Amino acid sequence: MDIEGFVRARIDDYSYDDLSVLLAERIREYKDISDENSVKMARAVIDEVSTTLKLKESDDEFLKEIAEITKSGVGMGEMGVGSRGAGDFFVHRRIADIVASTNTASLVNPTEQDDGGVVRSRAKNDDVYITTAVDGIHSRLSEYPFLGGFHVTRATLRDVCVMGADPVAILSDVHLADDGDVGKIFDFTAGVAAVSELVGVPIVAGSTLRVGGDMVLGDRFVSAVGSVGVSDYPPTARKGATKGDVILLTEGSGGGTITTTALYNGFFDVVWDTMNVNFVQASQSLFEADLVKDIHAMTDVTNGGLRGDAHEISNTTGVGLEFYEKDIRAMVAPNVLNMLETLNIDPLGVSTDSLMLVVPEDIAEDVKKTVSSAGVDISEIGQVTDSGEPILIKEDSSTEKLVPLFREAAYTKIKKLVGDTTPEDFEIMQEKVQKACEDAIAKKEKVIKYINKN
Repeated sequence: MDIEGFVRARIDDYSYDDLSVLLAERIREYKDISDENSVKMARAVIDEVSTTLKLKESDDEFLKEIAEITKSGVGMGEMGVGSRGAGDFFVHRRIADIVASTNTASLVNPTEQDDGGVVRSRAKNDDVYITTAVDGIHSRLSEYPFLGGFHVTRATLRDVCVMGADPVAILSDVHLADDGDVGKIFDFTAGVAAVSELVGVPIVAGSTLRVGGDMVLGDRFVSAVGSVGVSDYPPTARKGATKGDVILLTEGSGGGTITTTALYNGFFDVVWDTMNVNFVQASQSLFEADLVKDIHAMTDVTNGGLRGDAHEISNTTGVGLEFYEKDIRAMVAPNVLNMLETLNIDPLGVSTDSLMLVVPEDIAEDVKKTVSSAGVDISEIGQVTDSGEPILIKEDSSTEKLVPLFREAAYTKIKKLVGDTTPEDFEIMQEKVQKACEDAIAKKEKVIKYINKN
């Protein structure tokens, strides 16, 4: 519970004493403290919030402008942010707009909507490409920190691998709310370390903090893991896809999303299907065979499933993509596919964590043999065309344009209730978000100008 947010939302509607009593009751739901101490704590929070609100009365107009939140009037859940669909993609492109001015020296940046970014080393006599990526723990794995740590580490390493970079370092950032058991931190770290040891990439740095400090009660756990990779060759970003290329896909058994689906729907045996490092092993086999330099594009089937990735690749490059449904289904691990079909979850609309490779036709067989030698199944699932659209050829020979849903395929009961249909006012929501993005950019430019002048 965010007690600071609780106060900010009610401070104008309650007297000081009434709000103190109300908040003290909430605090005692989490804290085993006396009535007297809970009231003291409540009043301290109210006093602190009241002090910050006095900023609105300050004569420093510029500071007030900078401190004021740039509001869009659209909520995260309402826009579908983090749900790997059309709304999420729209917001991520706006984030790319805000950071675009910082990317003059980068080779791959958020503009391309790839998960990893690439720069070239500035060291003298050292032409090395450096890739970085960061991923957050799946929100529904807060109560399963070991699994959360394991899968978020796999995720960030995947994001480095698909840039054609060999992972060399892992970083961990842990946030646990005030009432959380410290053991959660250890469990999470053990999950990160398990992947680290399995793939031979060291954990080199990290940070450990409380969620919201004293202002958030409960035991909510959130965290992120980052990774760094290096390569002697330019990145295999999505923009490299070329007409005539062959599309290959490794078998996907899922990660954090599939684990969450399994846990919250009672398919507990499927969790073990996800506990592997096949993706990294497949990538490392390509590094060792010196094939990465010849691959046009690599990506992981995560953000909104194949529907989302296909749309983003086509949208970024302008090429068309032609996929074969039967071949794609064959590359979903049997237990995982059975679970998805039993729960009526679209396998093409959820993260399966497969490695998708876009390669010239003349090296396709070499790539398949190399990945297979690492013990990972791989198959051809389509080709790159000049249609400008991602098309699925279904098992009955009919065709379907692959477009991302507003949210990724619903894989828990609560997600099914929320739904994945596009809101009727989505265009209006986009306009509001766009305006907030432009306001944030203007704020950034004002601050830069002020600091440079002073």
